[in-house]
Amino acid sequence: MRKWGPLTAVCLGTFMLLLDVTIVIVALPDMARVLDASLSDLQWVIDGYALALAALLLGTGAAADRLGRRRVHVVGVVLFAVASLACGLASSPAVLVAARGVQGVGAAAMFATTLPLLASVYQGKDRSVALGLWGAVSGGAAAIGPVVGGLLTEGPGWRWIFFVNLPVSVAAIWLTLRTVPESHGARDRRTDWAGTAAFAVFAGAATYAVVRAGSVGWTSGQTLLTFALAVLALLCFVVVELRVAHPLLDLSLFRTSAFTGVMAGSLAFNMAAFGVLPYTSIWLQTVLGLSPVQGGLAVLPLAATAFLVAAAGGRLLHGVQPRLTIGVGLALIGAGTLGQAVLGAGSSWPALIPGLVVAGIGTGLVSPAIAGAALAAVEPDRAGMAGGAVNTFRQLGYAFGVAVLGTVLTSRMAAALGEGESHALAGGGADGLRAAGVPEHALRAAFASGLNVAAVVAGAVGIVAGAAVLLLVKGGKTAAAPAEREPVPVRAG
Repeated sequence: MRKWGPLTAVCLGTFMLLLDVTIVIVALPDMARVLDASLSDLQWVIDGYALALAALLLGTGAAADRLGRRRVHVVGVVLFAVASLACGLASSPAVLVAARGVQGVGAAAMFATTLPLLASVYQGKDRSVALGLWGAVSGGAAAIGPVVGGLLTEGPGWRWIFFVNLPVSVAAIWLTLRTVPESHGARDRRTDWAGTAAFAVFAGAATYAVVRAGSVGWTSGQTLLTFALAVLALLCFVVVELRVAHPLLDLSLFRTSAFTGVMAGSLAFNMAAFGVLPYTSIWLQTVLGLSPVQGGLAVLPLAATAFLVAAAGGRLLHGVQPRLTIGVGLALIGAGTLGQAVLGAGSSWPALIPGLVVAGIGTGLVSPAIAGAALAAVEPDRAGMAGGAVNTFRQLGYAFGVAVLGTVLTSRMAAALGEGESHALAGGGADGLRAAGVPEHALRAAFASGLNVAAVVAGAVGIVAGAAVLLLVKGGKTAAAPAEREPVPVRAG
């Protein structure tokens, strides 16, 4: 307990926060029925969490360096648990979305302190073992999320995907307080809260604009005004980062083509690999009639393949240049997602398997390599910022992906069904269309067409990002480079 207690405590928190990224996917149809939620509500159930996590990751990491990493970590777990309880008790979509946002704030405090805490406790070989086990837990959480979500949704009900966090949180808090020593970073550095706020407004406004565009149109006054707010917030963020003494993200890093390429790959990674999955799950259950467990098992090939490839790749691909691993991996993700764009009115879930497996291979290549590539692209004293930026861009890419691809899906479905059914689609998805009298064959054809177009967009993003990484990330540094020097505590995992 004395030696491996800190690792266990940190892994419990990491497992929870990453599980909650994917566990909700198969529960979305049940949430919609119980809470009378629209498709845009379901988008925000996912995006509220991802956006809060992305927007606050770097800021909470910097604050933890001053206030104490263990203290911030425990506060994050407590906040995550309270928000999980609120999610489980939610009586309306608005309450659920708000609670998911608070969950994301707690998750940011947990995620930003995981690796710094491990780095402060373990040294040498023990550190390598601890980081390896932490990585396996991170991959495992994403892999089993849809299946666990399906079991809980089909068993005690979808609310238990949140209630199950409560006993795990209690165990994590107890173990953290008992076994993890307090540690600090540079306590004289001021936290860039102005930059954090500007970045949060940019991310939230941009995502909201894309989601609203799906129902009110891209050229509506509301959409254009929200996009203008996002642009203004982004400009404010740039100005703040250029002027503040201790920036949240040093923009001079983007003068290096390698760092720019890795960040572009990070932004595209989660969008291309996972952005379509929530809508695939809705199709599997509300259109094909699969149960939540069956829906979780249907998308498992992607996560399971990614886990196996990532586990084997660390040993087999040692020394391979990260530009190759990440560039080829993103191209495979793009090809695999394009391979899922084969659906028709009569298609069933086996049609997705080849594309999911190919995308899973690419995910297994990219996931363990992308953080190391970011560290190799900067000087050692910037490693914490670079590691945090990777995870921020990944979560932001997921949030943007869910928003953009959801809008693409609904726009294509509305075009296929015609003007008269667009309100039924926006209000109730497949169930709303059935209630409006849309024939089953037409419903299946329209949903399949929408998923195909969304998959094509996501696949194109993956392929373009892969080409950008191969073009921009040059030089002789290998994926092993960061591990060969003294590891630097990374704020955000």
